[in-house]
Amino acid sequence: MFNLSKKVISAIEAVVYIAYNSSGEPVRSSEITSRQGTPQRYLEQTLQELVKANILVGVRGPKGGYILAKERRRITLGEIVTIINNSEKTEPTLSSISSDLCKKVITPVWDDLNLIIMEKLNKVSVEDLCSQANNLNIQRNLNSNLDFNI
Repeated sequence: MFNLSKKVISAIEAVVYIAYNSSGEPVRSSEITSRQGTPQRYLEQTLQELVKANILVGVRGPKGGYILAKERRRITLGEIVTIINNSEKTEPTLSSISSDLCKKVITPVWDDLNLIIMEKLNKVSVEDLCSQANNLNIQRNLNSNLDFNI
């Protein structure tokens, strides 16, 4: 069931931020949390779930951070939402109501809405959002700590 929690929004924003700002270099979680205003421990759990699901790759070491595990055009919002919602152990509120009205009338409407929402989210890629950010001239924070040897 679709759930637009703060965790889902943070996950989407983190993946898009990494895609938009990485330029091939790992993006540190501290950089993401400073932009989002979320606690680093909270975001790290979310990022690890995305690593387990092969959306991100964690890079260890002093210049470590996170990079995309696959091309940004191959990652959809629906995929991210599904991963994070499946990791949350919250019970959908409609399933706890057992009245006939809820089961036979309200739940089917909600299920239809969820299908429509997920179909739409599955059509939007991280690439689409990066292109939109670029078109809106959203500033990129590309890694400027590049080493050059001549």
